[in-house]
Amino acid sequence: MKAYNNNNKLSENHNQQVWDQLSSMDCEWSRPVSSEIINAAREGEWEVRLTHDPLPEGWLDNVVGMKILCLASAGGQQAPILAAAGAEVTVFDISENQLDKDRLVAKRDHLNLEIVQGDMRDLSMFENESFDCIFHPISNLYIPDVQPVWNECFRVLKAGGKLLSSFYNPILFVADRNPEYLQQGVIKPRYKIPFSDLTDIDEEALQAKKEKNEALTFGHSLSQLIGGQLESGFLIKGFHESFAPVPRFLIEKYMPGFLATWSVKL
Repeated sequence: MKAYNNNNKLSENHNQQVWDQLSSMDCEWSRPVSSEIINAAREGEWEVRLTHDPLPEGWLDNVVGMKILCLASAGGQQAPILAAAGAEVTVFDISENQLDKDRLVAKRDHLNLEIVQGDMRDLSMFENESFDCIFHPISNLYIPDVQPVWNECFRVLKAGGKLLSSFYNPILFVADRNPEYLQQGVIKPRYKIPFSDLTDIDEEALQAKKEKNEALTFGHSLSQLIGGQLESGFLIKGFHESFAPVPRFLIEKYMPGFLATWSVKL
């Protein structure tokens, strides 16, 4: 248990630093939305995304008056749009620099946002049944164990509330990452699922990731990603697959790299 906790803390501290740095480098998920987008949301024209695709119809339509938790979802994008569309929004993230993007948009466009820094596995600052909806875009690949996230989401959602979440297709973690195989058009399986940078790649590769300030990642199984939600008490109401607009891995040319679920607390 001690080694597991040490790994948890190692990944948490490292990935927090990575995202603080990425946030200052104009990465895709750290570009605050414009005032034009906020003004359109105020007029009822808006969209937020769990993956690169628009949300499927019916997943999140009218948000006026809803209490929404944007979980591990800072960056000045989803939370401000939902607030402008009429929701009461709390944005929660481990990276203060990412949260600063939401503060920027809230101040610029006069939005009410509750902004909280913390680990997605620990929502103890929120009371039971606090939210109508949790919006949780791709982020759980940065933690070793995803079950605490599902358990906490279930606890803080009201009865009838929805959890909208997305994650990497586990297949993305299976192949050998040797760039020569990519150039040859070869997919060579090497890693089993669940996958962990902390235990499955060699020490030299792990050290290289740390030195280059790359995030430590974890490939969870479908049992953990979807079965874990069921174990927490959720029912799955919707499922969506999404192709990456620009494939990073060869397998993404043949199957969707992103998965999303709409789960309900009955």
